[in-house]
Amino acid sequence: MRIAIYGREFSPSVIPHVKHLLEYLNGKNVEIWIYDSFYTFLQKQFDCNKTFSTYSSNENLPKDTDFMLSLGGDGTMLSAVSLIHNSGIPIAGINFGRLGFLASINKTDFEPSIDQILAKNYKIQKRALLAVESPDRELFGGNSNYALNDITVFRYDSSAMITVNAYLNGELLNSYWADGLIIATPTGSTAYSLSCGGPIIMPGSGNFVITPISPHNLNVRPVVISSEFELALEIESRSEKYILSCDSKNETIESNVKLKITKAPFYINLIRLEGESYFETLREKLLWGLDVRNY
Repeated sequence: MRIAIYGREFSPSVIPHVKHLLEYLNGKNVEIWIYDSFYTFLQKQFDCNKTFSTYSSNENLPKDTDFMLSLGGDGTMLSAVSLIHNSGIPIAGINFGRLGFLASINKTDFEPSIDQILAKNYKIQKRALLAVESPDRELFGGNSNYALNDITVFRYDSSAMITVNAYLNGELLNSYWADGLIIATPTGSTAYSLSCGGPIIMPGSGNFVITPISPHNLNVRPVVISSEFELALEIESRSEKYILSCDSKNETIESNVKLKITKAPFYINLIRLEGESYFETLREKLLWGLDVRNY
């Protein structure tokens, strides 16, 4: 069995958990591939008794990898998704961060979860992605223009709002006067969109949500749309620039650059273990059902 491991530099306090994980996997006699810059970081933290194979991009990540483990928080997992791209490699996350909507495996008790995955005792939950393109220029290198959480446009500076003219299948939806606009997947509906007043959308519902950031008109509200729609954006800005965000990636764009946002032509295969529940995760992470007066 071949396993890919992805991670980024993080607090030394979690290094013992990473060392334990590698030792545990070595004991399972699996072939381990580690993201090269993460491996370089780990070698500075402790003595690796074994030399591991490395990869640096989607191109040299073995396509017959059985699954990928992301070590970190949800942000780390979003970066890992860009490496998986359209390969179909299943992914699970060991949570070294905070909330952990995506990275759901506990770092202090990962052995039973790893055993389940090695035994292929899990379900695959297909998660939809967004794709962003422009007829005016290449975005994010042409192969990283996909987002599992959201695609967002922001004002470039603090001088003034931007105007985002949004068209659904060629028809004007609205002209948003705001600090920005979030287009989120069901996966991303519990992230930035939620903090801006957007609804929670269940994975697999076949919808996306458009959520304005600090709109000038208070009667403007988030809109849930079919994932089969094509959304076109035209931005007006006094600074003649705006910022385009695609999950954890950002680019500064000239305001005359138009955007087209659609459902991506592939899915991400998220590993979900036996007994793991989407609603249980919501209750735990959002403190539903608890008397918050005690916090």
